[in-house]
Amino acid sequence: MATDVSAQPAVSDSDRPAAAGRPTAGYATSLVLAILGVWFTVGLMVDAWAHNNVPELETFFTPWHAVFYSGFAATGAWVLWTCRAAIRDGQRALDAVPAGYGLTLIGLVTFALSGVGDLIWHTTLGIEQDVDILFSPTHVGLIASMFLIVSTPMRTAWRDPGLPEAPGLRRLLPAVLAATFAATLILLFMQYANALSYGPFGVIYALSGEDSGDTSQYVAEVAVTTAIIVVPLLTLARRWRLPVGATTILYVALGGLSTAVSGFENLDLIIAFVVAGVVVDALGAAVRPAPDQPGRQRLFAALAALITWSTVIGTAYAVVPPLDHAVPVKPELVYGVPLVQCALAVLLAVVLVPSRQGLRATAP
Repeated sequence: MATDVSAQPAVSDSDRPAAAGRPTAGYATSLVLAILGVWFTVGLMVDAWAHNNVPELETFFTPWHAVFYSGFAATGAWVLWTCRAAIRDGQRALDAVPAGYGLTLIGLVTFALSGVGDLIWHTTLGIEQDVDILFSPTHVGLIASMFLIVSTPMRTAWRDPGLPEAPGLRRLLPAVLAATFAATLILLFMQYANALSYGPFGVIYALSGEDSGDTSQYVAEVAVTTAIIVVPLLTLARRWRLPVGATTILYVALGGLSTAVSGFENLDLIIAFVVAGVVVDALGAAVRPAPDQPGRQRLFAALAALITWSTVIGTAYAVVPPLDHAVPVKPELVYGVPLVQCALAVLLAVVLVPSRQGLRATAP
């Protein structure tokens, strides 16, 4: 059983994974870090909302930046305290860093430097409020380093030999939250390819075929969004049996981000998206995707994509009456887009999850 290094002054040999030779952060430490990650990630969401919806934003010193950077300060302080407790027995610094925390420390330093750079950048060049915000070098540095920080509980749990194959949601919650935050960051920095940012009429018009450019853009965005939804679930299922509740948590976070950056104008579709997540969660309890069941993982991925986009597209047509949108309905697009996502999800599962033969070949 892993020992919480934040509560122990010394680390014995029995507290280290045999292969890594390092102390491991325990459940309580990882849970606190994951909870602080909520603060950190929500701060990023409100800052993204401000950049997208407050046109008069002209200064670095905003309430939204205060939430964001205070979340970083709290998270960083907890990480440093965790690593400080681990080196009290006088080991060499690198050997005393808990498993999974090496990249976290790199992330803290990079984030701090990027934050200072962001202040200088905004003071010199102003505040971005268009797609260029996603390509600002300081913003890329902030997101990349934040990814390393918030994904820490996932790396810690992955390297914890004491975790069983089916630990359940409570025991796996820090890892689930970490995977969710990581996916949320990716979706945020790919806003230009986020199909969940569309409102009902936007979906209907894109699927009408009236403008081939709009149609191509939407279906491409659906494919990217499908990957961002499916990959974290399959990643969790590569190591553990996917616990009930994990999918709902992911869908709530991705949906919350998508409606926040859209000024809550697509709230009806996001509610449908979250409902689809609950249905997929129940489906996961029946299919039971697990590390030694690649066939079940592929089935789960396919059905998850099919249910998600059928629900979102169906809701768009349900909330906008035909007389209000006055554009043609293209059955090939309405029914074909979810089916193509189903195939894409299967492909991702094939790539991410080895076959039974592969499992046997790589077994220790």
